[in-house]
Amino acid sequence: MKYKPITKQIYDDYSAHPIKKDHCSCRLPSNIVMKEVIMLSKELMFPGYFTKKNMSETGSFFHTKRTLKKLHRKLRDQITFALLYLADEDKDKQIRKKSCTLCVEYIKKLPEVRALLQKDLDAHFEGDPSAFNRDQIVVSYPGFYAIAIHRMAHELHKLNVPLLPRIMSEFAHRETGIDINPGAKIGEYFFIDHGTGVVIGETCEIGNHVKIYQGVTLGALTTKGGQTLKGKKRHPTIKDYVTIYSGASILGGETVIGSNSTVGSNVFITGSLPDNSRVSIKIPELVIKTQSN
Repeated sequence: MKYKPITKQIYDDYSAHPIKKDHCSCRLPSNIVMKEVIMLSKELMFPGYFTKKNMSETGSFFHTKRTLKKLHRKLRDQITFALLYLADEDKDKQIRKKSCTLCVEYIKKLPEVRALLQKDLDAHFEGDPSAFNRDQIVVSYPGFYAIAIHRMAHELHKLNVPLLPRIMSEFAHRETGIDINPGAKIGEYFFIDHGTGVVIGETCEIGNHVKIYQGVTLGALTTKGGQTLKGKKRHPTIKDYVTIYSGASILGGETVIGSNSTVGSNVFITGSLPDNSRVSIKIPELVIKTQSN
């Protein structure tokens, strides 16, 4: 193959149809490195589960310290790239200092995140009779995996770190089929059973001891307003001890599902429900007939 003609054709097309970064020509954060950040964070959350080493090695003080140093170095650099990307002028020295501060603030939150994940792990084990033990959930359950990454991404989101939280949430989305926006606020003992097709929007608020099944959408009633809706409450609020079964859609920023409620499969909800509600679609009676020969 002669590369020169096609090279020129592609190069010329850069000018004819420019696709360029919106803010600057500086380096963007790396999806590959952010995957490493996720893995290092997971190793700190659950030592020994995601490496080839023995638990006794990974759970040691010195291994934890080494892992923290690696995480700090990689995440600090990615925060720097994210902040420089959105900077309107050259603030390299200031941004690098701020990146280090934000990185340390994230790392300080890891014990708190770990405590939340322990509660999520308990919710999965206690809510799923097919779970052999908690180890099985940590290493293989997509719902727990997606929640773990969300808890990490949400901390960066709260620190107003741009780009990186969404990169993390979309990594979990690709891996599990579960789409949780990093801005969503999720309480304790959260359980996603099966998980495929679950969507949780940016301004969604979820209380404690909530359980949802596959195909559930907690979304916006409409997105026709586009960018004019930015920052507005567009997604529902789910109170404590709510169960939402497969295929249900709950939409709208003013929609509140009261505590101790149950939402049945394939229900479409755009208004609030009081506490202790039970909502389901009445299914016509199933009639089974046998064919005679």
